[in-house]
Amino acid sequence: MPFRPALVGIILVLASAILFATKSIFIKLAYQEAVDPVTLLTLRMVFALPFFLVMALVASHRSNTTPLTRRDWGSMFLLGFAGYYMASLLDFMGLQYISAGLERLVLFLYPTMTVLLTAFVLKRPVNRLTWLAIGVSYAGMALVVWPDVHNAGEHLALGMALVFGGALAYACYLVGSGEIIQRLGANRFTGITLSISSLCCVLHFMLVNPLSALSVSPRVLGLGLTLAIVCTVLPATMLTNGIRRIGASRAALIGAIGPVATLYLGYAVLGETLVGMQMAGTALVLAGVLMVSLNK
Repeated sequence: MPFRPALVGIILVLASAILFATKSIFIKLAYQEAVDPVTLLTLRMVFALPFFLVMALVASHRSNTTPLTRRDWGSMFLLGFAGYYMASLLDFMGLQYISAGLERLVLFLYPTMTVLLTAFVLKRPVNRLTWLAIGVSYAGMALVVWPDVHNAGEHLALGMALVFGGALAYACYLVGSGEIIQRLGANRFTGITLSISSLCCVLHFMLVNPLSALSVSPRVLGLGLTLAIVCTVLPATMLTNGIRRIGASRAALIGAIGPVATLYLGYAVLGETLVGMQMAGTALVLAGVLMVSLNK
């Protein structure tokens, strides 16, 4: 692999992981303004929607595109609903109750969930190394959570369950999207699917909130725009281009910096706890996830 393209790919993936890591921080900062999860998520997706639409239109107007069937539209609707709307909604709701660092670590378990779902749905056997990796990941999670159990509010379990559900929804999205991405192309699929997710968020907002709920403070508007551009569009684009240069396995290795960055950003920006046991647990979670990712 030539040095310069590889270096560019490494920088892109590293920047993507760090930008993704800031999402939880910006959400927690927005919650200090008393905005509800549905409104904040809607702001994020509405600001990001134009980028998704442009991505879908540009990719769809290429000469070699595969025509979309009713089955394709149905699959993309289900994947958009589960993969980004439900996953994001559960994540935003969970962040009301748990720290940003813990949220990122729970979300980072999605590769282990993807492996188990693939084994169950596609009947692929799970080898011993993968089972060991999954055990290491969840043991690490137990160490991270343990200090919070003694100082937690009454909703720690609820927050973790919501974020875990979001990670599971995203794992379902990954398992279900593999075949259709190969046929339709990554940019086309992503643009259409995330546009559908955005519209689901808008519909949810209209069903549960009055339009006046969008009259939020300039700070919340700024944080919503930041979530859309800095934490969604930019890192997703960087990651796609980084993987193209260095491959998925190396990208997974570099992407492991994300939960660590969130843990330290939560400590520095939000004043969240950071003790030795949590750092050891973080190392185990990262080790387990990397074992799964690199063993594919």
